[in-house]
Amino acid sequence: MTVIKSNYLVKKRNMLNEIRANSMTLQELRFFSIYLSKIHKDNPETRVVRFPIADFQAIMELGSRIKIDYMKGVANSLLCKVVNVPNERGGFTAFQLFKECVVDMDNTGTWYVEIDAHDKALPLIFEFKNNYFSYQLWNALRLKSSNQLRMYEILKQYEKIGTRVLAVEELKDLLGIARDEYLRFGNFKQWVLDGCQRALAETTDIKFTYEPYGKRGKGGKILFLKFTIQKNGNYTDQLTLDEFIEQNMEEDAEDSPYDEKMIYLADACDNEFSIKEIIVLHDLMLEHLPYETVRDQIECYNYLMRKYRYMNMQSEKKPIPKRFRYMRSIIGKD
Repeated sequence: MTVIKSNYLVKKRNMLNEIRANSMTLQELRFFSIYLSKIHKDNPETRVVRFPIADFQAIMELGSRIKIDYMKGVANSLLCKVVNVPNERGGFTAFQLFKECVVDMDNTGTWYVEIDAHDKALPLIFEFKNNYFSYQLWNALRLKSSNQLRMYEILKQYEKIGTRVLAVEELKDLLGIARDEYLRFGNFKQWVLDGCQRALAETTDIKFTYEPYGKRGKGGKILFLKFTIQKNGNYTDQLTLDEFIEQNMEEDAEDSPYDEKMIYLADACDNEFSIKEIIVLHDLMLEHLPYETVRDQIECYNYLMRKYRYMNMQSEKKPIPKRFRYMRSIIGKD
């Protein structure tokens, strides 16, 4: 069993980085990076990682109060993360990243969370000698959306090469964005690419530029992008995991449990809306959705994410200038 320690280097196999786990939130992506930094890639016996429950709650932005029913939902969500590994014949094998999550109290009366990788996932996580990349964990801690964190890893993998060419549809797949979202490249540029570009330049050890690449499709549609990746020395000061945890604990002390839920739900809309606006959307959900749905935080998150993706799809047909008002309207119709 591995206990959380002070050396935080994420080592990730390229194959694993090319596979997007289904519907991972920012907090879950962060947690997976932290998990990878706690294991020893050459020793599968380190597959079980234990966190003091206070650290786990801070990492997942769950607040400081131990709520077992709520923790069940978080654990279940982590255990449902599935990867699809392609094979040479065009098929695939699907399995979970984690097989077990334990929330319990040790002999000293201290609560902890223990997570164990799935047996099928071990070849992706352990005992690889080449075709992998690494980064200091602090790079993942200040990024504010799942798109930003995934973009960092997608480009970090190619940092030594310095460039990476991706089909727009392939990039969407890697980011976990549906192919029918952001059909207008201008929207994809505004809401995804440019935001990621700013975030990486401000908070990580790499920065990038991008441009259309190769032949275009019908009507001049941009099909491929070329990314140029450079080292970045002009970033916000490095943030250790201990500092990140302490910072989140301080914020949790100021927030109510209701605020904690709103922070979590904001990620379903890629943090586009303010917490006050998310509260308005949540109140609308209370009026229009079954109580069982609104009571379940995971269900709330998935519902908002579906509506947000629908709005993005509709914005491809016709620009939506007042996006928060539009979100209110589509929730109000349910």
